[in-house]
Amino acid sequence: MSAKSLAALVVPVLFFVSSALAQVNDFSITAGRAFVSTQTVRSTGLPVHFGNEEMFEFNYGRLLKSHTIFGLYAELPVAIYPRMDVNYNLGTTPKDVGALFVTPSLRLNFFSGESVSPWVSAGGGYGRFRVAPVTLYENPNPGSGSNTGVVQFGAGLDVWVWHSWGARLEARDFYSGAPALNVDTGRSRQHNYYVGLGVVHRF
Repeated sequence: MSAKSLAALVVPVLFFVSSALAQVNDFSITAGRAFVSTQTVRSTGLPVHFGNEEMFEFNYGRLLKSHTIFGLYAELPVAIYPRMDVNYNLGTTPKDVGALFVTPSLRLNFFSGESVSPWVSAGGGYGRFRVAPVTLYENPNPGSGSNTGVVQFGAGLDVWVWHSWGARLEARDFYSGAPALNVDTGRSRQHNYYVGLGVVHRF
């Protein structure tokens, strides 16, 4: 077989294989706000307020199976809020907390492969809180960190605007244990809500 004939055979095969393998992965980066609801200290009845701080999420997804309009993906959301202010009138709580959530999940895309694709997601994994020091002499606390299990629920919308690039709008709830706030709020778990907007790339 001549080189020309071999090339004529190989090139279409490679093109077919690359097309078949194309766009089974996606990667997104979003940024937005984290929301934690107000908690009440049992002994004083006073509220603990949390600042609505910046949060970031990185996400890798891989298509497992597609059927008609549906696409089932395995995904790995990694979400971080570096610092969230903690406000309590008596000043005995940490000044701020930070969090990292890593939650392997399954994502179901509707109209998968189309230019507009809404989706839902659920999964669970690991979380870690960083707690700033409490410096008041009545309640000294050097600061600490704690690990927690996390359950993740989410929903979003991907809009593909140019070739393999698109925009992603998402909302997720990282339901975790509660950080050590140096006060008793009666809660062992809390909702960490996230709403973000960013870019997504298929490859």
